[in-house]
Amino acid sequence: MDIQTIDNQYGQLQSQAQRTVMELQALARKLQSAAQAGDQNAREWLLDLKGIALAIQAEQNQVANLLQSLHAFVASQAQQMPPQQPWGNPPGYGQPGYPAYPAYPQQGGGILGGFLNSGFGRALEMGAGFGIGEEIIDKIF
Repeated sequence: MDIQTIDNQYGQLQSQAQRTVMELQALARKLQSAAQAGDQNAREWLLDLKGIALAIQAEQNQVANLLQSLHAFVASQAQQMPPQQPWGNPPGYGQPGYPAYPAYPQQGGGILGGFLNSGFGRALEMGAGFGIGEEIIDKIF
């Protein structure tokens, strides 16, 4: 799986979360209107909908935690990898009597560097969540 695919999948996940929020908001507005018109069932259903929204929020938070853990794991693996040397060690380098192989600074490139610097990686580093936050639940209800 390449980095672009991961970014695309993450974008789709965010889009789906936004659609879910919009659907919940639309249903909440309908139930609020019905409750204001005197429908006692609508008030009860609105409370049920709030419980569902809170459950979805908890699930999305858990998904975000999982993604952040995966990102942290990849970041730690990238830091533990030795710097790649562009041509390999010539025979004898690093042995007594031969000059040491020059150290090159790690560029942060490659697949792990690309992943960490992708839109998905940057979003997770910033603690990005998606979907239902407290402010959205407050707006819905």
